[in-house]
Amino acid sequence: MTSLNVFAWSSGVMFLFVLLIAWSLVWKGWALWRAARNNHSAWYIIMLILNTAGILEIIYIFAFSNYGKKEVTENKSKED
Repeated sequence: MTSLNVFAWSSGVMFLFVLLIAWSLVWKGWALWRAARNNHSAWYIIMLILNTAGILEIIYIFAFSNYGKKEVTENKSKED
């Protein structure tokens, strides 16, 4: 392998590594924010410690954080 080929290969790997870090940070930030707002401290700690390239975070957001489900609040009017 020539030094030019090694450099091209390593720069490609570095690009994928940076892309993976960006992907993971976006999902981790969103999932930690949702866990904090939902008072899910166990999920927050687990996601803060484990680095799963966004997989655990995606599962939490769409399966456990009630993402997309609107709370229905009923305003009861008081009758005098």
